Amino acid sequence: MRSRLANILGPLIGLGFVIGLFCLSSEVRPYFLTGGNFKIIFTQSVIVSIAALGMTMVIISGGIDLSAGAAIALTSVIGAIALSYNFSPLNAILLAVVAGGILGLLTGAVIAGFKMMPFIVTLGTMGIARGVALWISGSQTVSVPDTWANKLMEQHNPDSLLPLPIGVWVTVGMAMVVAIVMRETVFGRYIFAMGGNEVATRLSGVRVGLHKTAVYGCAGLLFGLAGVMQLSRLTQGDPSTANGLELDIIAAVVIGGASLNGGVGSIPGSLIGALIMAVLRNGSSQMGWPTYVQQIIIGGVIIIAVGLDKLRRRDH
Repeated sequence: MRSRLANILGPLIGLGFVIGLFCLSSEVRPYFLTGGNFKIIFTQSVIVSIAALGMTMVIISGGIDLSAGAAIALTSVIGAIALSYNFSPLNAILLAVVAGGILGLLTGAVIAGFKMMPFIVTLGTMGIARGVALWISGSQTVSVPDTWANKLMEQHNPDSLLPLPIGVWVTVGMAMVVAIVMRETVFGRYIFAMGGNEVATRLSGVRVGLHKTAVYGCAGLLFGLAGVMQLSRLTQGDPSTANGLELDIIAAVVIGGASLNGGVGSIPGSLIGALIMAVLRNGSSQMGWPTYVQQIIIGGVIIIAVGLDKLRRRDH
């Protein structure tokens, strides 16, 4: 219980530190500390947060998935094509989410069945997913009719915190579901066990290959849902979107306290990590810092987070 609390408090203190850092500027503070700006931050964190839920499961199990950004692009294009063919919004969303799940299951099956390195397999599926997205869209953006599926990320009353976009509440709901699965189910305990010691878990009678495939399948479903949010945010399907987003997603999970060696991590921590990423980008933009400065800062934060994880594991 104490270690679980520490895994959450660490990222929370980091979030407070980052917010406080930007509040030191008297020019930025009046605009930064407003309900409208925090609505923007919450909205901007939705896509990374939902995908980070799936990535947390993968990383805790001892794996990695570099295809997350490409999966988001592919599923957003699939959803857009479905809407353009007059599918109902609900069916288009389900199709996009299921497509993400199928991609995840195939990825997990290859990793588990052939005992291949997740880094290599997901690097390959990243290229495949991006290529398929470009192929089925004709390398062009896909326009969609105006439906409620386009309004999941829409901001009403932009000058105040409430009401928050539907996508934010979807994120909160999915986080609660995944947290319960991770902490209160046998499947969740197996995920932690696989990441902690896969050999011991296999010798305990757990069907590691099957559960590993299921982990990647669940992550794929969440990547598909993130793709739906990307579609809603852009109001079109773009095969070139989310390029490199997998790095932000992995960074959010690591900053949130997960160990790249597996066996350690939490859903609340990953959500806070995604918020830290969104606050860094938002605050840097308000400070007028160029994009390359933002990238340097975020890269430094990732290195610090990994370093702290090393220190924590050495102490144990």
